[in-house]
Amino acid sequence: MNDPRKYVNQMVAGEMIEQVFLVRDKELRTARNGSLYMQCTLADRTGNIPGRMWQTSESIFNSIPLDGFAQIRGRTEDYRGALQFVIDALRPWQSEKVDLGDFLPVTPHDIEQMWADLLEIVRGIKDRFIRALIKKFIEDRELVANFKRSPAAMTLHHAYIGGLLEHTLGMARAAVAVLPLYKDVNPDLVLAGIFLHDIGKIAELTAGTSMGYTDRGQLVGHITLSAIWIHQRAQQVADETNEIFPGKIVDLLTHIVLSHHGTMEFGSPRLPAIPEAFMVHYLDNLDAKLWMTAHQIANDPDPKSSFTPYVRELETRVYKKSREL
Repeated sequence: MNDPRKYVNQMVAGEMIEQVFLVRDKELRTARNGSLYMQCTLADRTGNIPGRMWQTSESIFNSIPLDGFAQIRGRTEDYRGALQFVIDALRPWQSEKVDLGDFLPVTPHDIEQMWADLLEIVRGIKDRFIRALIKKFIEDRELVANFKRSPAAMTLHHAYIGGLLEHTLGMARAAVAVLPLYKDVNPDLVLAGIFLHDIGKIAELTAGTSMGYTDRGQLVGHITLSAIWIHQRAQQVADETNEIFPGKIVDLLTHIVLSHHGTMEFGSPRLPAIPEAFMVHYLDNLDAKLWMTAHQIANDPDPKSSFTPYVRELETRVYKKSREL
């Protein structure tokens, strides 16, 4: 196979390429002469390219799993002004042999370092019951592995592998900066609330060979899942220590989770009613919005324009030159 990898956004017409692609969609069709051919979409982290394989068969078509990987040999060509990939040969490729970072968008930051930084911040929690509760989450290896991989959202912000961790750490760092300014806010509740506010997304969203909503995510949702897990792990702490876990702490942390979207319109079953819930909500919104503005500026298709196109989620066009004083 080619080394280094040729990404979709680097391809031009007339290249011979042999490498692994993610096969998004596929369809077996019949040509005018009665022969079978396959139409599919080949993808990596930079984009998609339509693929065509002439003179194929049902067995070849069925051997390639949808949203699976295939080692493909072929050539790029221009077809009516657009690039396509003509496939000469292909075979299934095991997902264990690929670096998913080549095929799905991934955080630009070091995931293990971000996790270590987040742990260092939550170690600052002083209340022994809250510390014990957070520890139950951190000791769950499967949960932590999924936390590190999960996106923070499907489209709006941090929508890539490691996005949830990046977003949570961004909020925690902001909290560390502003908490000294607000003496009437309980730092333990804020830091724990930040760690827990979106933790249910590890079960709501999937980031395997594609990102999407799980059945559980559609039926229950990350806010409800996060709240349930708080209660379950508080009970685990109580069972292991033979102490009654303070119900007030459970209620306050659950309230922060239930209200962190800020309004019922955006999915919160409760409105913020304590200072810590307001802080978590606004830090959540701040981190998401600043990511969105930076993303829009970095990916604007017209570098000469002072403004991005209208962004519906931000309800504005973003001015790109505010740093250039």
